[in-house]
Order: sequence, then structure tokens, then C-alpha cells
Amino acid sequence: MRSASDSGVGPAVSHGCAVERGPVTLLPLHHVTVVALEQAVAAPFATRQLADLGARVIKIERPGVGDFARGYDETVNGMSSHFVWLNRGKQSVTLNLKDARAREVVTRLLENADVFIQNLAPGAAARLGFGGEELRRCHARLIVCNLSGYGESGPYRDKKAYDLLVQCETGLVSTTGTPDTPAKTGISTADIAGGMYAYSGILTALYNRERGGDGALLNVSLFDALGEWMSYPAYYAAYGGTAPGRAGASHAAIAPYGPFRCGDGHVINLGIQNQREWQRFCTEVLGQEALVDDPRFAANSARVANREALQALIESVFAALPAAGVVERLDRAGIANARLNSMQEFWDHPQHDARGRWCEVDSPRGRIRALRPPVISDDFSHRMGAIPDIGEHTDGVLHDLGYSDGDIQRLRQAGVV
Repeated sequence: MRSASDSGVGPAVSHGCAVERGPVTLLPLHHVTVVALEQAVAAPFATRQLADLGARVIKIERPGVGDFARGYDETVNGMSSHFVWLNRGKQSVTLNLKDARAREVVTRLLENADVFIQNLAPGAAARLGFGGEELRRCHARLIVCNLSGYGESGPYRDKKAYDLLVQCETGLVSTTGTPDTPAKTGISTADIAGGMYAYSGILTALYNRERGGDGALLNVSLFDALGEWMSYPAYYAAYGGTAPGRAGASHAAIAPYGPFRCGDGHVINLGIQNQREWQRFCTEVLGQEALVDDPRFAANSARVANREALQALIESVFAALPAAGVVERLDRAGIANARLNSMQEFWDHPQHDARGRWCEVDSPRGRIRALRPPVISDDFSHRMGAIPDIGEHTDGVLHDLGYSDGDIQRLRQAGVV
């Protein structure tokens, strides 16, 4: 069992990754302690970003079972793919918060914490004594971040808000899929949006506090976060009178922009952004200069209106070429394009290796690969910490709070930890 201090805070060297770079050896958040009553995706995604930047993240989990995301699947050496993605670099402490002695542990942790974040069911944190306003009264410099489904007020306040449901309520599902069948996105878009706004809000609050301010009370809802991302189709529908149509993998308002089948059966995606690109595409890729002024395709709005004819025309040219030949023409003409990769092809993508994007991190089931965070700095590299086992750091954290071995044994026997 690692001790509480083995959180990677301090010199930025961890778990098989060469992370020191330049003269800086301490990560930007090495002095920050986060207490997280978190589960599933949204809050864990926010706190993992903080852990990657050096923060000590103390994750409170249920004794025995932990964060229920641990049980989503067993695909990563017997561990959940969601949990592995979201929880590296954290300390896991198990507490039965129904017991007053467990709540006392959290209270003592908060005395020296910088951030408290929670995404429990609506009202649950307040019922446990950890409501935002109450905590701010007791801890002037504490940054409290509440992540909820629909916000702290309004008729949907207490409604359950799983990712798919928020995608539906914000209209995202109505914009994706085919004309016949709407579809959710293949990733947890609402959760990720909420987690990223919680992360950026916490960083903003820490910055403000460093400039002489106090802590803050932040409220982030998945509905508001994803609603921000839905602004383009919302404006389009509100002011244009009709919503953007579902166009599968194609763009609803730009053409050609989407997938096209080549002669060898592979699919290449391409996008035309302006008339200059359309002209080059016609002359250099399709070899049909007359199409530039064809009234069916002369403007983007006309190309969208005649999308099916345009698709057939492009694929009739591509049918004579393998995908590699199409890509060669597109690249030569400066037309944006991409292969339709599978997940395995993304995993094996040469861009990762060429840029040193892979790292190995420890886990209860051995070392696993992880992609480094997307922000690359010349002054530091992120801490790629281990994925914690359930309750792995409980004893160490309690020792740091002054609990003796005997105290901890009694708490464990009583089912408190």
C-alpha cells in the first residue's frame, strides 16, 4: 500500500514516464489538495485533469465496491475502461458516509483542502453536511464545485441526468444520426462537457484566490455545459426556422463535407470550406473544371440542396481509385481529408508514436498504456500517476490526519472505512 504522501506531488517523475523537462521540477498544482465525492464520469474527469497537473486528489469511495464506474466493464486487464481513463494519479479512501465517524474524516480533510468537488445525487451532499454554502461559511478559502444534471434550481433540479438523457434534453440526439434514425454520440459528451467546465472553473477560482481573493462556490450542470456546445444548431433553428438536418457523418450545412467511398471499398472523409477549395477540388481532384460553375454546385447552399447528386458524382470519380490514390490527390490539392479509422487504428496511429504521446502507468493489474494529456508545455510534463485500488490509500490518509493503527482497525471493524 502506498502512503498518503505517495501521490506524485513534488518532483515530477512518476511511473515509467520521463516527465521532467527544463528547469521546472514541480507541477503547477503541486500545492493543491482536492477532496472529491465523485462517481461515474463528469467529476472524475475534472479531477483527473487536476491530478495530471500535480494536485493531490483524495477520492472518497464506498467501502467494498468503490465508485460504481469500477464495474462498468472488465476490459483493461480486468478493470473498467471508464475507471482506468478517469482516475489515474488519485488516492482512494473508502468511507461509509452514512456513519458520522466517516463524515468526521471528510470534515477533517476539508480543513486543509483547497478544492471540494462532488457529483452525488441532487441534494445528497447537503444532507451529509457538505452543502456548498455551509462549506463556504466554514472555509473561506475553499473552492467548492457542485456538478449536477440540471442545476441547483428549476423544475428539472431533482431529475436524474445520465449522459444519454442530457444528450436528449439538449437536442444533441436530434442532430446526430441519419435522416431516418437519430443517434447518441459514441462518447459521454454531456459528462465530458460538464467535467471540462468544472475543471476550467476550478482553475479560474484558484487563479483568483492566488491574486488575493477568497474561495468560491461553483455550480456546473451537464445540461448547461452541453447546452453551450449546442449553440450553433440552436441558433440555426431559432433564427432560421428549421433545425439542421441529420446527415450521418456528413455536415448538415456544408457540402461536400463527409464520407466518400473509394474503389477499394475504403472510406475517405473530406471537407470543402470555401469557393477557392471547391475550385481546386473540381479541377485538381475530380478533373472536371466545368463543375466549378455548374449551377447545381456553384455555391455551398446549392451543393447542400443537391447533396445526393454531388455525392454520386464524386464517388463515380473515386471508384476508379484506391483510397491511397484519393488521399494523394486531395493532399496535393490542399483539400482537408481523413481516413475513417477504427478504434484499433486510432490506438495504433503513427502520430502517437512519432510525437511520444504514449506513456505507461501503474495499476492494480499491472502497467497499462495511457495517452499523455493534450496540452503540451515546454516547462513541465504532466504527472501520469497510478490507477488506485479500492481504498488503497485509506490507512495512509487517516494516519496523516492523526488516526492511530488502533483507531483505523476499529473503524474498519465497524464498517466505517
